[in-house]
Amino acid sequence: MSTELDDYLARRKQLIVEDRKQRLDAGPTEALSDTEQKADRVVRAIRALEALNVWGPDSNVNVDDDTHLFPGMAFLTARDTIVKTQLFKIMSKLPKGALLHAHLDATVNIQVLLRLALRHPALHVRTTGVLSASTVSSLRPEFRAFCKPEWSTTTSLTSSSYSPEDWVPLQVARQNFDESLEGPEGFDKWITSAITISPAEAYRTHNTTAKIWEKFTSTFRTAGPLIHYLPVWRDYVREFFLSSLDDGIAYLEVRINFLFRNIFSEDGKENVSHRTMLLEYDRILNEVKQEMRQQGREDEFFGSKIIYTTIRFISPEELEWYLDDCIALKQEFPHLIAGFDLVGHEDSLRPLIDYIEPLTKFVSRQQQLGIEIPFIFHAGETLGDGTAADMNLYDAILLGTKRIGHGFSLIKHPRLIEICKEKQIAVEVCPISNEILRLTSSMPMHPLPALMNHGVPVSLCSDDPAVFGNMGLSFDFFQVLVASEVSGLLTMKALARNSFKCSSLSQEDKESALLAWDRRWQKFVEWMEQEYLLEALKAEVSALP
Repeated sequence: MSTELDDYLARRKQLIVEDRKQRLDAGPTEALSDTEQKADRVVRAIRALEALNVWGPDSNVNVDDDTHLFPGMAFLTARDTIVKTQLFKIMSKLPKGALLHAHLDATVNIQVLLRLALRHPALHVRTTGVLSASTVSSLRPEFRAFCKPEWSTTTSLTSSSYSPEDWVPLQVARQNFDESLEGPEGFDKWITSAITISPAEAYRTHNTTAKIWEKFTSTFRTAGPLIHYLPVWRDYVREFFLSSLDDGIAYLEVRINFLFRNIFSEDGKENVSHRTMLLEYDRILNEVKQEMRQQGREDEFFGSKIIYTTIRFISPEELEWYLDDCIALKQEFPHLIAGFDLVGHEDSLRPLIDYIEPLTKFVSRQQQLGIEIPFIFHAGETLGDGTAADMNLYDAILLGTKRIGHGFSLIKHPRLIEICKEKQIAVEVCPISNEILRLTSSMPMHPLPALMNHGVPVSLCSDDPAVFGNMGLSFDFFQVLVASEVSGLLTMKALARNSFKCSSLSQEDKESALLAWDRRWQKFVEWMEQEYLLEALKAEVSALP
């Protein structure tokens, strides 16, 4: 009987190996150092312990009676618990690699954005009614920069004498916010609620994709005028770089929405061109790289590129202007422009098929000019099966997309999966974004493990962290790690390294980035060995009589 059992167990083990052989973390453990293997075992042990002590039925975490705790649960409900775990501490230390899918206008913490904006007296705010206890939750702010002769003398949004839609200087509005609404702190809360998604909105009042996208898009309309004021924009870009570096991200490919043909200058005029924006972006990028070199931290930052985007509600005729603009910027800033994308709610806006004619002309024109601007399309960010949004996957692949943004519905398409593997078309997976925008209710239900098991190249991304509260990449790595018993620390290593391989860096720069990342990884696993070996020794000493 023992021989039969041994034979069965051997065949079982082999079947599991064969089933998982396409995963990016597949490979012989002999290739791993002893320190790496120890670190992986520690992470798996901590995950198992916290699954019981933090997320289990006997957890001492304080939640309401209707909340069911489990690993990978709804992020906005779990966030305050996540940040207290040992596993999140480890993920925060992990070198992340590259962030390949993030929208610039939602990458800087809202409190930081507000602090940057409050430095500038040119910025004003207004609303459509007097703010009071009964209206503060329903009225939304609108912002704008003005030249000095046009600065308003109105002093309060909460005074009974306030005339709806009158502009108030932002600094003054905050200073004079009524004490019954918590004064300046209440002003900050009011602004924050308009530019972020709350748990109540995500999981109760806006619990369909259409409803939550309505709130989601409103956050961009609200925050945009603050960000698109050049003095703020400069500081915002710098903060994006620095906060990403703080989270262990070494390279950034960010989507910038160029829908508006100009942003506002220091004098309150809407006359700052896309070219000027890129000049500023390049200058700030070089300053940060120089600062990192001076600090001896050049291994930690390999720069940034831009994916030019506009929104998929414009007409095909209007798109031609943006494609021409993209080409002009690529010719002047070849080192910055990494690709082109159309963004927005796929379920309700125009599908890629509507734009086939201008997009194919765009490709032909590049060939004539001897330049290359790859498509990096959002596609399949939908629950649909055979809907126009789902069909975007076919057009994205036929148009030669370099990567696929989200690709949530890709798992329904076996041939497209095969093509992604053959052509190494990576999927920019945004787990927390997908959950909050109601494509899945939790991480255990996300299709990422299926994509990985099928051998599809993937990169973990944060999408719009300022709106969702998942700043950096640590939270997305955490949610993926706790939701799978197959994945471990070495999976996170593979995901981080793979992000460089999927990037728009040159082959030479990819190799340099990977070598630098490997050095950081070695320091990280050495830190883990010291940190958790010490903890184990402390536990042994405390157990002594």
